[in-house]
Amino acid sequence: MSSLVIDPEFKALIPPLRPDERAELESSIAFSGCRDPLTVWGDVLVDGHNRHEICTRLGVPFAVVPTQFDDRLDALIWIRRNQVSRRNLTDAQRGMNAYWLGELESEKARKEKARRAGEAGGRGRSNPAKNSLVIASITKLSGKADQPTAKTDCEKSKPRVRTKAAKAAGVSERTIQQCGFVAKASPELAEKVGTGEITLPAAIREIKRAEVIQKLDSVEAREQKELAGEYDVIVIDPPWPMQKIERDVAPNQVAFEYPVMKEAEIAALKMPAAEDCHMWLWTTHKFLPMAMRLLDAWRFKYVCTFVWHKPGGFQPIGLPQYNCEFALYARKGSPKFIDTKALPVCFNAPRGAHSEKPEHFYDVVRRVTAGRRIDIFNRRAIDGFDVWGKEASGDEGIRNAS
Repeated sequence: MSSLVIDPEFKALIPPLRPDERAELESSIAFSGCRDPLTVWGDVLVDGHNRHEICTRLGVPFAVVPTQFDDRLDALIWIRRNQVSRRNLTDAQRGMNAYWLGELESEKARKEKARRAGEAGGRGRSNPAKNSLVIASITKLSGKADQPTAKTDCEKSKPRVRTKAAKAAGVSERTIQQCGFVAKASPELAEKVGTGEITLPAAIREIKRAEVIQKLDSVEAREQKELAGEYDVIVIDPPWPMQKIERDVAPNQVAFEYPVMKEAEIAALKMPAAEDCHMWLWTTHKFLPMAMRLLDAWRFKYVCTFVWHKPGGFQPIGLPQYNCEFALYARKGSPKFIDTKALPVCFNAPRGAHSEKPEHFYDVVRRVTAGRRIDIFNRRAIDGFDVWGKEASGDEGIRNAS
């Protein structure tokens, strides 16, 4: 056959070869010719797209084997079945193809059922009103009026279809279930899983991430939390009850430039936390025990400690150098990170002004969280955060993020 028709939909069902697979196939065809015939439906190519492209480009002759289908849906099912059995695909690719195959076969079953129902209706129509009376009478006589209704044929068939698809693809039913979740939530990501562009877990993470962002960043959610004075993310660096050490080199520097608070005063602060809320509580070595007590007082659950490794730091006489600070990470409810890549608990960053936290920290928080954020007792404006602090806002109120 000198000219074959390439159907875009049929071709799109064929996952692309990896570079090494394509190179090996091209080398084989160039050396031995096209040993396997291409499958056609009339003049339309249904299987052998990669071989057809290589043979056409190299001028290598090829044979074809014709096949017959009842309709286009049958052709799509045939192609999917071929892909499910391919050994060079990953489990996720086979699983996604198996899920799509199940959807096509379900569509065919629905059409067949509708066809049979139409034929039956043509031979003799039933009386729906009469049938309902008969069913009601039987139900009343049997005493089963309060029994739950049986599952529909569709509900019963779903587990069977998933089991059959998993067996055909050689993957677990959980993989088929996950593929179905991705396919329904994001056809675009499902296509990428099917072609091997991304992994199945990566697609699921992306969908979950989008769900979290949508939930937290929607206009309605933000407006509601703004009215209630609530935030999804809280960063706080309390004015710890410390005193500066008076030194001869700076005799006039005998107090901090901002007021400090006692532990009881800090503990009494009402945290403007949403139902699910991330918190980072900044502290130093001296106040670590107090910081833990404050989390309990605010009803946040401690999770882990982020450590800022600073270049240099204060070294008390006879003790190690304190060249790090801590941001205790805690939670209220069940907040979700939208990204956990490159999220170590230890990080390096340069020092800034006194009590100033590194921009690297805020970059990370902005990347891994969504929703409304506030930085309490901050001394400067932070992009993406409302701030509460005398120096940052110019008064004791909250300054909104731009």
